[in-house]
Amino acid sequence: MAAALRINTFISTLSVILLLKLTEATNSGFTVDLIKCDSTVSPLYNSSHTHFDRLYNAFARSVSRANRFKPSLQSKSSIQSNVIANDGEYLIKISLGTPAIEVLGIVDTGSDLIWTQCEPCEKCYKQDLPLFDPQQSSTYGNVPCNSSPCKALDTATCGTDKNTCQYSYSYGDQSFTNGDLGVETLTIGLTTGHQVTLPNIVFGCGHNNDGTFGEAGSGIIGLGGGPLSLVSQLHNSIGGKFSYCLVPTENSNVTSKINFGGNGLDSGNGVVSTPMVAKDPSTFYYLTLEGISVGNKRFAYKASSKAVASNEGNIIIDSGTTLTFLPPEFHADLVAALVKAIDAERVRDPRGVLSLCFRSIDDIDVPIITAHFTGADVKLKAINTFARMDDDLVCFTMIPSESLAIFGNLAQINFLVEYDLKAKKVSFLPADCTKH
Repeated sequence: MAAALRINTFISTLSVILLLKLTEATNSGFTVDLIKCDSTVSPLYNSSHTHFDRLYNAFARSVSRANRFKPSLQSKSSIQSNVIANDGEYLIKISLGTPAIEVLGIVDTGSDLIWTQCEPCEKCYKQDLPLFDPQQSSTYGNVPCNSSPCKALDTATCGTDKNTCQYSYSYGDQSFTNGDLGVETLTIGLTTGHQVTLPNIVFGCGHNNDGTFGEAGSGIIGLGGGPLSLVSQLHNSIGGKFSYCLVPTENSNVTSKINFGGNGLDSGNGVVSTPMVAKDPSTFYYLTLEGISVGNKRFAYKASSKAVASNEGNIIIDSGTTLTFLPPEFHADLVAALVKAIDAERVRDPRGVLSLCFRSIDDIDVPIITAHFTGADVKLKAINTFARMDDDLVCFTMIPSESLAIFGNLAQINFLVEYDLKAKKVSFLPADCTKH
């Protein structure tokens, strides 16, 4: 089968500004809206950037973000709220402490620790909001050295002058935060309307921080699988589940949705599920990709790099990475098959980001590409695998990587994707995300 690639039928959620807004709340969870950053209603909208500029910038950041996932550099380890993208990353608006102080944290499914920049600051990157001062909060408390949260961080140490857990946390792109591990009241919501107050949330109070952070952000909200992430700390209250449904950018008046909690997907309505694989570090959501088909031709997963060659848990799924990253040998098989299957002139990507491009002003017919996860065949349409990068340029949105393989968010458009941490599975349901 083949599907016609329509102009503008693609999304770059790394270049999305997310305004987190409660649309539905129940005892079992709540649903929030995601608004794209290139929308004219976005406070970060830049009219001087073309749509293609935004795509290329997002793809370049996707490559940079993938560096955070290098295993050798990783430490183990009704509501209304705003989530705002800064240079393509998601920021969630929360409040910390009593009285509450506003914090804008980057939402990161590829890390665990929740942290923000704090007073007194030894070294901090420039941020627009005031730094959080724990001494001004009546609900702040230090995490003891012998506590389980402190032990959850391999790089944690004990302060010399007090029984306070001190942490050091770094990312693959050389960004880092160092400070005290504390507990604090976290409030999700705006100054008006309903709010959710979460007491005793463990977070990092960073006194020495630097890296690739923009001025709009105040830190990071980790949503990974490790014990200190916000998802893990809310585990019981949301039933260990969260899900999202990403809409194409052509639907500018419709928002994507993220749901925390809920009753889960009905396995009888076309849902396919694949096990999460427990691996170190526990931060990442590991799946097993057995192969990929281009049309009716199936290619088995293969990799020479030790970082990605394991049979089980050989790929992570990440909503914050735009592109899909595959081992070079495996990627080469797919490229060769696509060159044969697509009747268009092959050209180089002039910006050097993408590895397979075709010259075409008109729509092109591209094969259905099926990702064969263990127990789950996920059929990807043209919108999931190709993007128009210029008026006459269409490119494949999977690229080769010697590092960890990543199933990115372009491949997840128009799927309801659910993470069930209790059942240890990820489920996919083809959907019109404009209706979810």
